[in-house]
Amino acid sequence: MPLSNDWNKERLETLKQMFPDLFTNEGKLNIDELKKMVDPQSMNETERFEFKWFGKSQAKRNAFTPSNATLVYDDTRSLNPTESENLIIEGENLEVLKLLSGSYREKIKCIYIDPPYNTGKDFVYTDNFSQDKKSYWENTGVLENGLKIDTNTESDGRYHSNWLNMMYSRLLIARALLKPDGVIFISIDDHELHHLRKLCDEVFGEENFIANIVWTNKEGGGSSDSSYYKIKHEYIVCYSKCIDHVTIFGEIQEEDESYNAEDEFKNERGKYKLIKLNSFSIQYSDLLNYPITTTSGEIIVPSENGKKGCWRWSKKKYEWGLKNGFIVIKKGQEGLTNIYTKQYFKVDNENRPMTRTLPPPALIDEYSSTMATKQLDQLFGEKCFDYSKPYLLINKLIKNISKDKDIILDFFAGSGTTGQAVMELNKRGCNCKFILVQIPEAIDEKSEAFKAGYKKISDITIERNKRVIEKIMDEKKKQQPELFTHTHKNHKENTIKGLGFKVFKLVKSNFPRVAFAPDPEKTDKENIVLLKKYIADKEVQLLTLFNRDEVMTEILLKKGFSLNYKTKKQSDLKKNEVILATDGEKEILICLDRVINIETVAYFKKNVDKKFICLECALDTTKKYNLKHYLDDQFNPF
Repeated sequence: MPLSNDWNKERLETLKQMFPDLFTNEGKLNIDELKKMVDPQSMNETERFEFKWFGKSQAKRNAFTPSNATLVYDDTRSLNPTESENLIIEGENLEVLKLLSGSYREKIKCIYIDPPYNTGKDFVYTDNFSQDKKSYWENTGVLENGLKIDTNTESDGRYHSNWLNMMYSRLLIARALLKPDGVIFISIDDHELHHLRKLCDEVFGEENFIANIVWTNKEGGGSSDSSYYKIKHEYIVCYSKCIDHVTIFGEIQEEDESYNAEDEFKNERGKYKLIKLNSFSIQYSDLLNYPITTTSGEIIVPSENGKKGCWRWSKKKYEWGLKNGFIVIKKGQEGLTNIYTKQYFKVDNENRPMTRTLPPPALIDEYSSTMATKQLDQLFGEKCFDYSKPYLLINKLIKNISKDKDIILDFFAGSGTTGQAVMELNKRGCNCKFILVQIPEAIDEKSEAFKAGYKKISDITIERNKRVIEKIMDEKKKQQPELFTHTHKNHKENTIKGLGFKVFKLVKSNFPRVAFAPDPEKTDKENIVLLKKYIADKEVQLLTLFNRDEVMTEILLKKGFSLNYKTKKQSDLKKNEVILATDGEKEILICLDRVINIETVAYFKKNVDKKFICLECALDTTKKYNLKHYLDDQFNPF
């Protein structure tokens, strides 16, 4: 009996798409996880089938706890910033991902990460990066020498848990950043592969698994890590945000010998091969089980040797195919009359032009770690980084999922290989952008890189991409020298279009942090007076020391604007400096003056469709009331 729409089922499916971690491996809603999200203090843990480790709940809370840090633009280390929307961000990646989650939610097409493999000496982040912790903020240079990361050793009783906690919180936010048709690639080796698969099943959903790609990373004899086999490979685990939306671009198929017949349609359709119309592999349907009468009067049914079957095409589709030259009827070797469809190479079975592709193989053996080392050493002229991935490997992965104008994210950026992969891909007509995130991890003072002047890995991330841009510019200069010698400004701009990046750094918030602790020896009334004085002192500190550009970036970032926002001063507002900020999708008026003039308030009485942000301390009670009255939710004091 037909039923009306099952709203409960639809809502559950929507919830599962948005928050797959709230569902069991069998696809059922885990009520306890839902309750834990709403009120974590009310829940007692119960035993059930799940992937569990020490610290999992805390790692999940860490992921969804808002960040009170911010990002500031570093002009001195940026390159061609007006020509490019690429970003390199120096900072702890969990905090950076949180800050990006408002601006870049569901905007990232492809994520590639090469996290620590947890081999017994790899680093892990312990996520003590909140503003009331000194370990990060006092050790980064922020300090020139960089931050020391904790080492995860096998003697640690929570060895695997430490690694899983680090990955879990970051993957939860990474999923939110992916577009519905987005894909994540994660490099890993045997040490944590099985754990990573289970972790990704929980975060992305088991049904969104795409492939375990095997990468042959070693030349020659391979590694002797195993006593039993030579290990010459690593893995790249691939998951989607939503498998139903994903397209993996394969390699263009050449016309092979299987297409061995031709007819009068050869020029427009290409050669063809024959495929039997009857099928025993597709699901049986009475609508596909109909008799076909040949010109000789013979009646053909889709059965064969008494086995019940059906045709691959409907009767209407068959009649269309017969009329348009897609059907062949002929005797087989056993004297039976068979009906075939023509599969042409250049068109599909609807006679629409098509390019046939082959799915990319899940085995990549074209590039090696040795190649990556040589390429990087050649770029720098010296040895500066170990265990880099070949940029052609990442280039290949991106090509499988992205075509044009997509954003590629790498939040374990290392030497910046992903940035090079994107820029090399763009040389062939693509127009992708990258976001790289790298913690300012201190470089070993005994290393060649440190001796060459690099104090932090993030220094190498930035320098590598500068050198790649210089290399590409040199190549263009050799190909078209007139673009560089021509006096017209547009020639030079076209040459460097898209080549560059903006550098941002993770820093403490510009706004007062409430770190007030009441005095237990004073009364509540006395402590309230002390709190008000504390807040007033902090506001004075903000107004006297703040950097307008940095404050604007923090406000806009936390309002969901991308880091590539543009600003324009509004000339029709004379009494205050009011800036129009836009990132191509959103726009808002913002004023950071210490006092908002009454004429500015009057402007918004006439322009109630505008969005406006200002400092809360720049308003008296009347102005604040009027702005809220005129603009309602369009007004946001900070």
